[in-house]
Amino acid sequence: MKYTVITGASSGIGYETALAFAARGKNLILTARRKENLDELRSRIQQFHADVDVVIHATDLSIAANAFSLYESLKTYEIETWINNAGLGNGASVGDQNLDKIQQMLHLNIEALTILSSLFVHDYASVKGTQLINISSSGGYTIIGDAVTYCASKFYVSAFTEGLAQELMEKGAHMKVKVLAPATTETEFAKRFFDLEHFEYSGVFPKFHTAAQVAELLLKLYDGDKAVGIVDGYTYQFELRDPIFPYLSL
Repeated sequence: MKYTVITGASSGIGYETALAFAARGKNLILTARRKENLDELRSRIQQFHADVDVVIHATDLSIAANAFSLYESLKTYEIETWINNAGLGNGASVGDQNLDKIQQMLHLNIEALTILSSLFVHDYASVKGTQLINISSSGGYTIIGDAVTYCASKFYVSAFTEGLAQELMEKGAHMKVKVLAPATTETEFAKRFFDLEHFEYSGVFPKFHTAAQVAELLLKLYDGDKAVGIVDGYTYQFELRDPIFPYLSL
């Protein structure tokens, strides 16, 4: 049995991606902080896709030790696809940002993603049919005012993932590495981004995608042969592309 791992699966893009992969009959390993949300998601999947095996792990990946222990706990499973979706946003000017929140964001967006990507590549780069997909943002290609630190963390995700994709390609590895860069997406993300209890996307953004729509875009990236799937932040058109950042082979 082969499995797809999705981090940050308790809501939003991760939640909808789990549903989309379950609809394709993919066995799932789902992780997030909120176990009750994961339990609800597993029940929903098994209600409609009884043959799909769903394994859940509740953990906080902003703690580096938890990223290592999560990966170690999955050694007995054969993993086909790993999707690093867990992430945290921050909307504030640099001088006024909450540094405790910033530390958590950097640990999650950068450190955990790098640890899990590196471990997966180490074990599976030579295995045919494997994919690593990291979730960045259109803010990983464009710097947005009052979100500079968040964008910088996503620039890291984009550059790291594109570079890894090219590195493995040069080495003739079987694994495909890809990055998805959605634009504004209707999820719980904005509430944490702006530290609000309630947020209405329709009252603020003229255009946005739903999490289910972004999950469908992720499937297009998964099915295709391009390394980058990016949404234009103005038109909301989706494009599959070769790596965007320059890459120098030494």
